[in-house]
Amino acid sequence: IGTAPTAGTVTVAAVQGNAPDVGLELLNKRAVIRRNHLGESARLLAEIKAGERPRPELLVWPETATEVVGDDPELDAMVRSFGVPALVGALYGRADGQFENAVVSWDPRTGPDGRYAKQELVPFAEYVPLRTIAGWFTPFLDNTVDMRWGTAPAVLDAGKVRAGLGICYEVAYDYVLRDAVRAGANLLVVPTNNAWYGPGEMTYQQLSMARLRAVEHGRAAVVAATSGVSAIVGPDGTVRQSTGLYTADSLVADVPLRDDTTVATVVGAWPEWIIIGAGIAALSLRIGWRVRGRSGRAESGRTA
Repeated sequence: IGTAPTAGTVTVAAVQGNAPDVGLELLNKRAVIRRNHLGESARLLAEIKAGERPRPELLVWPETATEVVGDDPELDAMVRSFGVPALVGALYGRADGQFENAVVSWDPRTGPDGRYAKQELVPFAEYVPLRTIAGWFTPFLDNTVDMRWGTAPAVLDAGKVRAGLGICYEVAYDYVLRDAVRAGANLLVVPTNNAWYGPGEMTYQQLSMARLRAVEHGRAAVVAATSGVSAIVGPDGTVRQSTGLYTADSLVADVPLRDDTTVATVVGAWPEWIIIGAGIAALSLRIGWRVRGRSGRAESGRTA
């Protein structure tokens, strides 16, 4: 797997503001999570101004690190203070009153400049199938709303970066980042909120998926998590930097931008379908042989 930049490099900062380990009570901690990420961003900016960290060219916040409904002067000021574009993971309130799990591209001069809405929502977390019937069995649905699915490809432009986005466990779906790379993504960005899962193996499993996608498409990947593990992943899947769990931290790193194409990106899911088809064909032949063999034995018995 090639790791050298083919379209330049970019210095990326991934902010991990942290979140409390309180399980489902996290639903009521949105203000805390936002405050934590604003605080960690301010701390990072102070280190940059002091010369302790390099100045980034792109800032990344994790999945649903804040709620965005209408104008947000506080976020405007935060992004403006860095003077670089930001990709902000947000619970985004639309004009029609519906909500999306989205990433907003935030320009330091003009504010929000496009967004990507998550295409693969998690059932019973981001929406509830058969909500009326489910409400008969649990009281937890009363203060929740179903998010709306995105339909656009998972790409956003932010400065010189064309980011391919996989929000949380979208990284498990082949097509999301494959379509993004086919649409010109030169860097993979995986904002996630793993605070729901506690200090177990789920966040490491997801990081492994991000590493797989990096290798699959020959792209560096930036994983920004609310409570960890955040990571900078090379195009060859190596973890170049990472954070711990349930701590406030930030990563700043130079990453390669790449625009070449791997065989996996071009071929896509065809090998999987061919293997599945071959398996079905082999099973069908085997069943046919068994049926024919039994028929032959039955005919021989009648003749005898």
